Amino acid sequence: MTKLREGGMLVAKIHQVGGRIFARKLKEYGIDEINPAQGRILFVLWENDGIPIRDLSAKTMLEKSTLTSMLDRLEAMGYIVRVPSKEDRRRILIFRTEKDKAFQKRYIEVSEDMTGLFYRGLSENEIDRLESDLVRVLANLVLFEDGEIQP
Repeated sequence: MTKLREGGMLVAKIHQVGGRIFARKLKEYGIDEINPAQGRILFVLWENDGIPIRDLSAKTMLEKSTLTSMLDRLEAMGYIVRVPSKEDRRRILIFRTEKDKAFQKRYIEVSEDMTGLFYRGLSENEIDRLESDLVRVLANLVLFEDGEIQP
């Protein structure tokens, strides 16, 4: 009999518990209007300010329709602005605002707290190996989702 593997279930549980803890930590830091998924969008923008929605969708792994509704809320709260590209007016670029720039430091502190929880008790080599393995698993899932591989 084949041994049942539980990696997917473990990742799902980590996501659930981690999301609850992250939301609680956001509140502890006085960040109560941003949820973890919106924070992921802002996190990507901190590295890639002024990127098209398509690129933001790819980097956050959020469906374009889900991303659009989140961007609507972030824009209404003053964290981002949408600006038509000067090269192609059909293309919309997402930019950070001053409000987001002021918010970034506190959000990074929360992220650092979460990183400490995630990797508590693991050596640098173990962390590197875990992240490398997770990148490979994610790549497999993306390839399957894109129809490039079969199970």
